[in-house]
Amino acid sequence: MKQYRDHYFKRAKKENYPARSVYKLQELDKRFKVFAKGQNVMDLGAAPGSWTLFAAKKVGDNGRVLAVDIQSTDTAFPENATFLQADVFEDSPELLAAMDKQLPYDLIISDMAPKTTGVKFADQANSLELCERARDIVPSRLKKGGHFIVKIFDGPDVKEYIDSLRQMFSKVKRFKPKSCREESKEFFIVGLGFRGNEE
Repeated sequence: MKQYRDHYFKRAKKENYPARSVYKLQELDKRFKVFAKGQNVMDLGAAPGSWTLFAAKKVGDNGRVLAVDIQSTDTAFPENATFLQADVFEDSPELLAAMDKQLPYDLIISDMAPKTTGVKFADQANSLELCERARDIVPSRLKKGGHFIVKIFDGPDVKEYIDSLRQMFSKVKRFKPKSCREESKEFFIVGLGFRGNEE
């Protein structure tokens, strides 16, 4: 277990990523091909910034990444990535101004997780709530045909959540990257091909 954790931890350090979570996003992209050059990407719950760095690399110089988190980070980001310390669910003037240049997004990614309590059902409920709030901003921020990735803790209400995404996306997939810790209850839900705001 420790050896397994160290492998990704050491690799992240060697490759100058602030956290091992980058390898989850790499696996997700390898499987679902969600990134392309020139995209506008929104990264929810971005600190410390590994996903933002990977996304910035994938979208290239003509792409843009807006990373938002209530926590700060001292990670240095490239020119095509902007980090904003803010609540992504509150439309503050700073957030609206930052989004305004990029809306609508080609891809919204969320590695958000609640502060865990150790109480399984509470953690699952808190994770679900974050995922629901992330889903609810999709219609106003994601372009038609765009994609959505969200981390969730497995629990009894996940099926209902996935069903709600099926109404919004052409395809919805569950995926647990190999780089997730085996005992972890987390996995990712991928919404491909946003149907848009159908009247």
